[in-house]
Amino acid sequence: MQSTPDPVTVLVIDDEKGIRDGSKRIIERMGYNTLTAESGEAGLDILGRADASVVLLDLKMPGIDGMEVLKRIQAMDRDILVIIITGFATIETAIEAMKRGAYDFIPKPFEPDQLRIVVNRAMDKLSLKRAAEKLENERRRTLADLGTERTRIHTIIDSLPNGIVVTNADGKVVLMNPAFGRLMDLPPDCASGEPVSAYIKEEGLCKLIVDISSGRHVDFDDIPAYEFSLGGERFFMARGRPVLGERKECLGAVVTIVDITNMKVLDRLKSEFVAKVSHELRSPLSTIHEQLALVLNDLMGQLSASDEHLLSRAKEKTQGLISTIGDLLDLSRIESGNICQELKPIQLEELLDNIVDFLGTRARTKNQELVLEHPQAPLPTIKADPLALESVFGNLITNAINYTQNGGKIVVRIDMAGINLRIQVIDNGFGIEERYLDKIFDRFFRVKTDKTRFITGTGLGLPIVKGLVESLKGRISAESTPEKGSTFTVLLPVG
Repeated sequence: MQSTPDPVTVLVIDDEKGIRDGSKRIIERMGYNTLTAESGEAGLDILGRADASVVLLDLKMPGIDGMEVLKRIQAMDRDILVIIITGFATIETAIEAMKRGAYDFIPKPFEPDQLRIVVNRAMDKLSLKRAAEKLENERRRTLADLGTERTRIHTIIDSLPNGIVVTNADGKVVLMNPAFGRLMDLPPDCASGEPVSAYIKEEGLCKLIVDISSGRHVDFDDIPAYEFSLGGERFFMARGRPVLGERKECLGAVVTIVDITNMKVLDRLKSEFVAKVSHELRSPLSTIHEQLALVLNDLMGQLSASDEHLLSRAKEKTQGLISTIGDLLDLSRIESGNICQELKPIQLEELLDNIVDFLGTRARTKNQELVLEHPQAPLPTIKADPLALESVFGNLITNAINYTQNGGKIVVRIDMAGINLRIQVIDNGFGIEERYLDKIFDRFFRVKTDKTRFITGTGLGLPIVKGLVESLKGRISAESTPEKGSTFTVLLPVG
């Protein structure tokens, strides 16, 4: 609740009682407190005790004249507006008083309306002055708050264990914390203000930061992390985000850099363990699978229905284990960087045409419609690993077939999205609840509902797809609505 401002007080100093009393009646009817004084000495005494904002001052009075009273009022160092009351014979004196700081004057004799006009003018001036002072005080308080907030933010950033670097729209560093300097082996007295390449020696990361700073990634929510090494066994991961203004214009970038050396060591040990165990298991499982197949073939018709069912289930389960081992080995190769190394020029539309044609047979067994929507304009050639792309889109389309009901429709759409090729696999199948969308790319995670629990799988297909897409410097995302279908979008950089 806002407080009501105190009423303004007006002091009338005049040796004529009629002027004092008449002015008091008129001004009080205007809603202002009014005090009167019959001499300059009495007026100054009242000003010493009361807080008057406007003074009506007669120049010609016995004792201390009005000019001296004006001088003493100004010496009080208070914002008091003085209106001179004068006769026609002393207009020049009134003008001289205004030159010395008086606000206005009114000649005797004056009508009530004349007094109201000059007093209202003074009140407007007073209101504007108070409003300006209020704004100035708020500005000073805001600046003080900003200064405090800036100090607080600097303290927080400086105390963070991860490296923080902020750039402007030109890619020049405007802020960095001590952790960033330590991670990048910068000298302690290294100052900001230079291009980011003066602080980070990884060319690819510098290019990414400059691209983010200049606004090339404003329209993308999921900017991929960038992993790099500065030599030896030290590994880092950087994540960047654009800094946006009120009109969504890009003002620069903020980048965090984390030392992931220990994580890399653990990942390497884990990958080596998985690879070794998988190799050790795959051979005996393959032998068991072949033996089961042989038994089933040789004893066909001689087994009871229950025995044949058990052997078939065992054969099916061993095949599932072999597939899981294959997927684990694929993940190990992705994590170790042993894929997507032999890049070739690829016409993606032709590759997708072959995949859709190959998987069309499976879709037709479920009376599904599987179509590839060709773009109107020719698409540029990209450089990528064809086997990786076949694995990515083969997995996505197969998933769409598996998780779409009989008679459903799957659309594969390809077009350009800025500087990227955009490939979407769209189905009208069972869909995924929103709470699961951020988990479907996790290993071994599978969404199980009444409609999907009988669909076999390892829960490694989408993690493999995500790893392959990121190895190709691309991005993948998913949107879905239960009972309406899902859309998986892959963005691949051109060139």
